Order: sequence, then structure tokens, then C-alpha cells
Amino acid sequence: MYYIYVLQSMRFDYRYVGRTKDLKRRLEEHNAGRTSSNTAYKPFQVLYVEEVQGYTAACRREKYLNSSAGRRYIKSRFDSPPGSPL
Repeated sequence: MYYIYVLQSMRFDYRYVGRTKDLKRRLEEHNAGRTSSNTAYKPFQVLYVEEVQGYTAACRREKYLNSSAGRRYIKSRFDSPPGSPL
């Protein structure tokens, strides 16, 4: 079982998409600054999580969420005003 996750920086308008087998450990790594690509944006909170069966499926889903269509999907889910239709 893999988790595809989207993290939201609590200080900046920045989101990070990744995959892991251990979400709690991975979030701790991001918040401790052990991920050099986004250390400047910490601390993070989990915005979205999906469970995926298998490594290949996880890679495919992460790649989609990092694409422009995937970013639009995330933006439409989390940037729309409360009560508006999706």
C-alpha cells in the first residue's frame, strides 16, 4: 500500500506532491527539513491523501497530480469557496 499525498505549506502558498509507504514518517521528514527541495517552505500540513495499491500505480498517480491537469484538479478541490459546487 502506497500513499499519494499533497502537503500545504503553513507559511507560504506552496504545495508538494509525493508518494510514500509511511505517511507519518514522511511528514516528519518534511517538517524536520530533511527534504532539501522544500526545506524553505516548512512547516507543512497534509492537505490530501490517496491510498494506492502497488508501486507502479503510485508512480502514475503522483505523476498525474504533478502535471498541469493534476494541479488544476487539486486547485479546484481546495481553492474553491466553501459551499460552491465542484
